[in-house]
Amino acid sequence: MTERPSRIAVRRTARSGGVMVAGERIVPEEVPIAFSYGGSTHAVMMGTPADLEDFAIGFSLTEGIIARRDEISAIEVVESEQGIDVQVSLVDEAALALTARRRSMAGPVGCGLCGIESIEQAVRSVPDVSAAGMTISHEQIVEAISLLNGAQPLHRETRAVHGAGFYVPGQGLVAVREDVGRHNALDKLCGAVVRLGLSGAGGVVAVTSRLSVEMVQKAAILGSPVLIAISAPTALAIRTAEQAGMTLIALVRGEDFEIFTHSHRIQPGHISDVA
Repeated sequence: MTERPSRIAVRRTARSGGVMVAGERIVPEEVPIAFSYGGSTHAVMMGTPADLEDFAIGFSLTEGIIARRDEISAIEVVESEQGIDVQVSLVDEAALALTARRRSMAGPVGCGLCGIESIEQAVRSVPDVSAAGMTISHEQIVEAISLLNGAQPLHRETRAVHGAGFYVPGQGLVAVREDVGRHNALDKLCGAVVRLGLSGAGGVVAVTSRLSVEMVQKAAILGSPVLIAISAPTALAIRTAEQAGMTLIALVRGEDFEIFTHSHRIQPGHISDVA
């Protein structure tokens, strides 16, 4: 089986300096990626065909299909002309639990909550990460985003994908994943962190997208107490992070950023009242 490329070259005509110029541009591939459990399709996501094992582990974890990596016994990637079927085999206990709650959903890249069955699922409670004792300095916040920006080869080529990274203070960026979908990139990162045997409580999740509620939910399920983003958060994301005991940092621009929740983790821990 030949692995499907994550990027392709396409012909295009560009207007540059007042002149029309023919040439090529590298663009990311986007394909339907199905996750099947026990032979039945559970979800179909539009995504980048790379790091599919990490994607399967992270998706299974953040969707509550598994609680631990060892509840997956095997992963097989089956490609066809139409797309990719990632076939996940679960251990008996997890498979029985999934059968009891099986539902069908479809998630296009722009919306991580499409296809859920109830309002309760959209605003599901998330793990409490308030016990995590990790702190992070102003310099490390800036470094996390700076390193993430420099560790995205697919984005450098295409300018069309999102990135998610796991930053450990004192070690730097230990994992990065990319995808055309921001939720997919974070699921891939969660899978990578789990597969590497790292503790989510010991690191920071950094993303290149806005912070919607599902991004907070996924980071909390991973166990990370700090979530950093280049763009702004939604109101629900802020409320969810507050309830989860998570430090939410957004709008990182050079040396500047904004802290929305649980600022006690930011060294030196003193916030001036002056705007």
